[in-house]
Amino acid sequence: MHESLINRIQQFVPLSDTEKELIRQLFKVKTFARGEYFLKEGQICQHVGFIQKGLVRYYINKEGEELIYGFGMEGYFACNYESFLDHSISTKNIQFIEDSTLLMITHAGLQQFYSDIKGGERFGRLIAEHIFVESVKQISSLYSDPPELRYRKFLESYPELLQRIPQYHISSYVGVKPQSLSRIRKRILG
Repeated sequence: MHESLINRIQQFVPLSDTEKELIRQLFKVKTFARGEYFLKEGQICQHVGFIQKGLVRYYINKEGEELIYGFGMEGYFACNYESFLDHSISTKNIQFIEDSTLLMITHAGLQQFYSDIKGGERFGRLIAEHIFVESVKQISSLYSDPPELRYRKFLESYPELLQRIPQYHISSYVGVKPQSLSRIRKRILG
């Protein structure tokens, strides 16, 4: 069950057999049904989840409109790091688009991971750097790129998700109404 997580970590840092066993102890398996929430705004994020199977969307509510700013699938980590790290109230939502299975670790468990896994802190830093860069790219794209380019970037970033995500979620991520996304798709497909 934990092998995909262990393999993901080993892409960044080596692990001993003892460290692999500790990872199996720290990360607990939890399943979620489609439509359930990993985190709702108003809550404090208590876990980081490694997505074994399934799909999540990250969104904020702006005056009743759901604005999607990201997706997470197999091999990704799910978390509102802002809330998780400083225990602040989340203003963001993480919802399951599909039935999903995650390996979950608490804040205390993550601190143990950092201290007891030789390369744990390095792994955490590298993942944080990756998340930071992707977040800045998404924000910059929303402010500077036309919708067609944002859609093309979605296709580049998430090609395998095109059939798994409803079109209205994609249009929210791109920052356009569903009708506009249909026109963009027609232009691209020619």
